[in-house]
Amino acid sequence: MSTVHRNTKQKEAILRILKGTTSHPTADCIYEQVRREIPNISLGTVYRNLRLLKQEGNILELSLAGSFSRFDANTKNHYHFRCELCGRIFDLDEPVDKEIDKRVARKTGFTVTQHRLEFRGLCIDCQRSDSPESLKKYLGLT
Repeated sequence: MSTVHRNTKQKEAILRILKGTTSHPTADCIYEQVRREIPNISLGTVYRNLRLLKQEGNILELSLAGSFSRFDANTKNHYHFRCELCGRIFDLDEPVDKEIDKRVARKTGFTVTQHRLEFRGLCIDCQRSDSPESLKKYLGLT
């Protein structure tokens, strides 16, 4: 027996917010935006609907140890860049290298269906930062 997940007003609002941004917001950011439309929504409801949207394949969850999960409505396999200074995440317009999947499969015997790759460093804004002290701290010069 399959479970049918209905589209609730809350779930539709969350998906609409995610489709309207490329900023890869956290659950808290999504909650703050949805509350403008649905003032009585709880943070738990936002988390539950994010989990359902992810299970249904409508969104991606970007999670790494030591950081809050971020959410992305672009479900096609694509690469990201995370700024280590400001924490923003950017989609990269770079073709996914399918050869990596094949190499790993050959070497390991695993069946590889996809991979996720995240580049890290400093975004353009942080490189041009008006705060040279933060840049020096990041570079280990202080």
